[in-house]
Amino acid sequence: MYIENINSPKDLKSLTIEQLGVVAEEVRQGVLNRVSHHGGHVGPNLGFTEATVALHYVFDAPEDKIVFDVSHQSYPHKMLTGRKDGFLNVDSMDGISGYSSPLESPVYDNFEIGHTSTSIALATGLQKGRDILGGKENVIAVIGDGSLSGGEAFEGLDTAAELGTNIIIVVNDNEMSIAENHGGLYRNLKRLRESGGLAECNYFRALGFDYLYVERGNDVGSLVEAFHKVKDIDHPVVVHIHTEKGHGYAPAVADKERWHWSMPFHLEDGSPLNPSHGGKSMDMLLGDWLFEEMKRDEKLVAITAAVPAALGFTKERREALGKQFVDVGIAEEEGVALASGMAKRGARPVFSTYATFLQRTYDQLAQDLAVNGNAAVINVLGASVYGMNDFTHICFFDIPMISHIPNLVYLAPTTWEELRAMENWAIRQDKHSVAIRVPAFGVAHATETPDSDYSDLNKAVVAHRGDRVAIIAVGDFFQKGEAVRQLLAEKGIDATLINPRYLSGLDEQLLDELKTDHTAVATIEDGSIDGGYGETVARFYGPSAMRVLNFGVRKMLYDRYDVDQLLTDNHLQDQQIADDIMQVVNSIK
Repeated sequence: MYIENINSPKDLKSLTIEQLGVVAEEVRQGVLNRVSHHGGHVGPNLGFTEATVALHYVFDAPEDKIVFDVSHQSYPHKMLTGRKDGFLNVDSMDGISGYSSPLESPVYDNFEIGHTSTSIALATGLQKGRDILGGKENVIAVIGDGSLSGGEAFEGLDTAAELGTNIIIVVNDNEMSIAENHGGLYRNLKRLRESGGLAECNYFRALGFDYLYVERGNDVGSLVEAFHKVKDIDHPVVVHIHTEKGHGYAPAVADKERWHWSMPFHLEDGSPLNPSHGGKSMDMLLGDWLFEEMKRDEKLVAITAAVPAALGFTKERREALGKQFVDVGIAEEEGVALASGMAKRGARPVFSTYATFLQRTYDQLAQDLAVNGNAAVINVLGASVYGMNDFTHICFFDIPMISHIPNLVYLAPTTWEELRAMENWAIRQDKHSVAIRVPAFGVAHATETPDSDYSDLNKAVVAHRGDRVAIIAVGDFFQKGEAVRQLLAEKGIDATLINPRYLSGLDEQLLDELKTDHTAVATIEDGSIDGGYGETVARFYGPSAMRVLNFGVRKMLYDRYDVDQLLTDNHLQDQQIADDIMQVVNSIK
């Protein structure tokens, strides 16, 4: 094996083209070894293996700077830059992240990258910095065709072209985003592929780029030849390579959407290593319900931003919904603005995506939607410590971000029945812009029928009335609040338990009433404590004698955390919360 002797890109330089092809196949097997044991991005990495080998053979990293977009295709790069043990050795896999990370490799990874459409814009910074400081290195930005739909990708292209100096943009065109591509741009990419790059209408040339097309994007020799042509170029150039997503692994080629990312699987046939026997998540239940509602209501439209599977909208469902399903590509800003405009016109739009991706569209939530007060619905998915846990994909910073936007109602259901009721109300009403924090910690069911109308804003529900201590438990941590209440009952404390329902406002009348027979209030939320819901309660009680405890997750950047340890470190285990409350109760004279 060649890969055993490759510890840096320099070890590739003495190999022949034929030997580089062997290295590419060995790298592919290493990627498959990792994802089959550990899970991760499958198709994007397999399709970019030859291109990575060719890039590191032609260019001179780390002197030449390579910036990967979203990092879904960075595994081969990691194998060639001293991290192959994380792919070849099962015991070493936990030490390697799924994304580009200078914390992991400060020499070869230039940025922490886990969100998409960023590589070109980041590379323009390296480009301009080099030009100012008099450097001569090549700057290479790698971006997939799906990522080109993001607004930041266009902004980066626009800037790179005007700067006019060396920057090499490798467009990895595998004709896919996570699912299929959407948007007018892809008609031109198709025309370029079909014409061998010779079509007169050329998106990249129109922006001011030189342009080179490589049809055989999974052939090392063709890629080496192309990269040699552009190395040390003195102006911006796009190298457009046509690759196959999942190349070299039959299951991933046959079902490219399914194999964009995978949990661990049996390599021989692609079957799951640990089949799930549990029921559906809240996301999937919500998707099922919306799908049935859309069949009954032709004004109801589902919007996604390149993650249709988030609500179980399979290809078959998307086709069945026809014009009632819109995928805007990797363009959350467009998703929110589209929803606002549709609501203004009288349609009933529902835009669903993960909390970490909504960070990209704060301004549209505030300006395009909430300022206008249009009755669109935003489903915030994965917003929990139980959601994604990679460094760049933390989903529990949504409450500080969304709940403080004026004129936007942010709801936090506690059960499936309450989620369904809130969703139904949000869709049918026409007075408010509404966001709903879809629970991500299992599926809890209501013991009583929830309200059907949420127009009387900021009214909380008292699930159990006690005295001395009130527990206000938010969303899918309501069940944790109930567990804490029972622990306090064992200590002789009959605590009040409250479901606040609204994250964007306080039930001030209820909070005032608690002053009469309560001396302490504890808030529990499945999210960031800094700027979170609990702090608004603490601010309300600030001038009073009420003691307030806020339980949540401290503001930090967490990477691949263990949930149980995260809860323990932040005093969010049930017994820890109960003990902390008792300590305060016992201190009150």
